Amino acid sequence: MAEPAENYSPILTRIRGVEPTLTAAHRRIAETILAEPAAVAASTITELAERCSTSLTTITRFCRELGLTGYPELRLALAAEQGRTTANPRDSALIAFSPDDPASMVLRSLLASDVRAMEETAAQLDVAAVDRAVSALVRARFIDFFAVSGSAGVAMDLHLRLHAVGRPCALWPDVHSAVCSANARDHRDVALGISHSGTTAEVVEPLAIAKERGATTIAVTNFPRSPLAEVADIVLTTAAQDTPSAPVGWPPATPRCSSWTACTSASSSAPTRPVTSC
Repeated sequence: MAEPAENYSPILTRIRGVEPTLTAAHRRIAETILAEPAAVAASTITELAERCSTSLTTITRFCRELGLTGYPELRLALAAEQGRTTANPRDSALIAFSPDDPASMVLRSLLASDVRAMEETAAQLDVAAVDRAVSALVRARFIDFFAVSGSAGVAMDLHLRLHAVGRPCALWPDVHSAVCSANARDHRDVALGISHSGTTAEVVEPLAIAKERGATTIAVTNFPRSPLAEVADIVLTTAAQDTPSAPVGWPPATPRCSSWTACTSASSSAPTRPVTSC
């Protein structure tokens, strides 16, 4: 598994990213923080422990699992994030809308949701991982894209971007074809899997096979501790959240496009034979 990023990331985004892998006690703490970050920032460790029906030691262990030194650093991080929100307010009510809302409200809600997700993705994106991904793409003999469902649409955009600048690549939304291609990879190739949850078997399996064959593997996911991240040499994390406008399990594609566009844009500057028309 790739090493986690050590650079700054919004604390709430970091908590959402690890929440699915937490123990029951730690998940209660995470849920409380995500539901009331301002209240937690103003609470003592004893008050939070009582609210979550847990011990002070468990709170401290939770903080260390996030890469923090302890509860004081968590409170500071939450207060700092609340300060940034206050300085640059985004009406949370705009993120949700109902069928009775006018089109103007729906548009503002969608825009607010996408902008927030892109800002959070950019803030927590590991730039060093992006650099490694770009270097791998530039050197690659062939690039495989593995993605299904909503992520396949994101992968299609990325695949077409690289194809347009002459990079040899293919998108495999069918797992059987993906496995066949993954088996043909070696150390000269790159395999990239995209999955919001990082648990999609149809993406994890071919990426794991490509890694076994020696290919450099890249994961684009919202969850840095997911099975997909475990089989990746390079992990690019996003900060997409489910929104009322999207089906369950089909989060906005914008953050995933944002993180990967940085790679495709940089890799396209290497010498290639570009496609002259599309």
